[in-house]
Amino acid sequence: MHKINFGSEITAYTGAEELSPLQAKLLAAAKLAATDAYAPYSNFKVGAAVLLDDAAETIVLGSNQENAAYPVTICAERVAIYSALTQLPKAKIKKIAITVITASGKANRPLSPCGSCRQVIYETELRVGNDIELIMQGDSGEVYVVPTVKDILPLMFDASFL
Repeated sequence: MHKINFGSEITAYTGAEELSPLQAKLLAAAKLAATDAYAPYSNFKVGAAVLLDDAAETIVLGSNQENAAYPVTICAERVAIYSALTQLPKAKIKKIAITVITASGKANRPLSPCGSCRQVIYETELRVGNDIELIMQGDSGEVYVVPTVKDILPLMFDASFL
């Protein structure tokens, strides 16, 4: 028997004011995207903003889109990533900011992407050939910055297993 340690690197900031100007701008864009989420069932609005690695520092937004048949709901992270890569298929994504607006306002810590979104972010890292920094915040409170989704997705599944 042996133990395996999955070391993760997560930097916690007290708030957005401690972030770099670019990180803060991306987080603000994600918060704006969350206001346009379609979440009539859960009242749990998620916004995502991806930053492309181009001279214009293009930001592409996404928000969760619910459906009464929950399995066909799509998360904000996937909306933003797929929109960016559909519009600009050769684009490289550098960062993704993710935030929420809850009906209660009680999400006072960062909420990480769901498992499906973590897998999509990981495969996007493989597709674009670079790590994607994650910036996460709840309704309020701390902001977590993670250099790559691999830090929050141990035991990843990829095409090498197929």
